[in-house]
Amino acid sequence: MDSTAYLLSVVLVAAVATFLTRALPFVLLYRWAEHPMLKHLGRYLPPVLMVLLLIYALKDALITGADLLPSLAALVVVAVLHLLLRNPLISILSGTGMFMFLTQTGLLG
Repeated sequence: MDSTAYLLSVVLVAAVATFLTRALPFVLLYRWAEHPMLKHLGRYLPPVLMVLLLIYALKDALITGADLLPSLAALVVVAVLHLLLRNPLISILSGTGMFMFLTQTGLLG
């Protein structure tokens, strides 16, 4: 098998696996869409996951102190923009850009 065919087969397998992991929960759980447990998870799981991601993202900065000010500044930018604009894409991209700018230029660190 030449390298192009191999790469295409790898991409195809990855695409099928990704599609299945995204589609199977909807296919398998359609009967229980109105179940109280699923409604409870749908309501409370996203904020819990966001807090876990926040803790994971800030853990090194909080432990070592490295990049703590740029991290906190980016966090403030994300929070303020999200509260004002309610657009996750803009707030996440702006916070990432702010963090990268501050760490690359060394303005706060």
